Amino acid sequence: MKERIRQFCLDAGFDAVRFASAATAPEDAAALDRFLKAGHQGDMGWMSDTRDRRVAPRALMEDAHTIIVLGSNYGPARDPLEITRQSDRGAISTYAQAGKDYHDVVKKRLKRVGRWIVDEFETDIKVFVDTAPIMEKPLAARAGLGWQGKHSNLVSRQFGSWLFLGEIFLALDLEPDAPEVDHCGSCDLCMRACPTNAIPDPYHLDASRCISYLTIEHKQEIGPDLMENMGNHIYGCDDCLAVCPWNKFSSPTTEPNYLPRIELTAPRLEELVDLDDAGFRRVFTASPIKRTGRERFVRNVLIAMGNSANSSFVPLIKRLLTDKSGLVAHTAAWAIRRLSGLDANRRGD
Repeated sequence: MKERIRQFCLDAGFDAVRFASAATAPEDAAALDRFLKAGHQGDMGWMSDTRDRRVAPRALMEDAHTIIVLGSNYGPARDPLEITRQSDRGAISTYAQAGKDYHDVVKKRLKRVGRWIVDEFETDIKVFVDTAPIMEKPLAARAGLGWQGKHSNLVSRQFGSWLFLGEIFLALDLEPDAPEVDHCGSCDLCMRACPTNAIPDPYHLDASRCISYLTIEHKQEIGPDLMENMGNHIYGCDDCLAVCPWNKFSSPTTEPNYLPRIELTAPRLEELVDLDDAGFRRVFTASPIKRTGRERFVRNVLIAMGNSANSSFVPLIKRLLTDKSGLVAHTAAWAIRRLSGLDANRRGD
């Protein structure tokens, strides 16, 4: 039965298929509690609010016995770090450059597989992507899709850092697959690659300092010490993922929906900073970037401009000093001060 399900999932377009028990894992609950107690969730209050459901899969489906964990390869064809060296461009995380939001792609395939399982085995199911309160990465590690690296993200021997995850909860009681062994060894490249020191200890992420959190989840002003180290990241960050040595075994995705939109691979900051609400919605209507809204996105672009050492951006930034958004206006003022300081340092003033 497992092999029939696995083969159908692969035929449906998934690249990795493994099985885990739906039972609560005490070690996952303990890890989440340490994370929350340290305040590393920042202002993501929903992580605390959903704690009890997050650590107990059966809170989402009472009669669940087995969870199918599925991976979809979104490996990039180019090194994601290349764009971080182009200070006049904005760096967008690989997953968000895709032509179609992966949530929609993965969920459609999960539903297709789920309908087949219901028809074939007459069992109850539920399908989830990462918007549900599930500890996806520990679950994927338990199922054997990979292991959680020192950056806390999933690492696969076959796909490196580049797997989207989805889950199907089943009432069927199937034998779980063996978990993957941790292959990080003494490597700490991911920790050293983080621009904002968001990985203070191996396997512990301080999300409140993570550039992905700051550019996507954080709704307020960002501290100057963090902004100065964010470089040109305007949505998400792949730095800790991109340096992982296991990426040498990965291959670029062949999924058409995950191929990058050319206009998102190396967008010019000067073209993004002028977006109004309507322009923002038009450009990012089919992208996960739309979730930030124009205000936070322009904030991120202004931070990248401030870090660019390009004084020609100043006239563009000055136009936003009177923006209707206080967040945008405040960040514009910081960007001008930042550029003025960098310019003075170059002159030796």
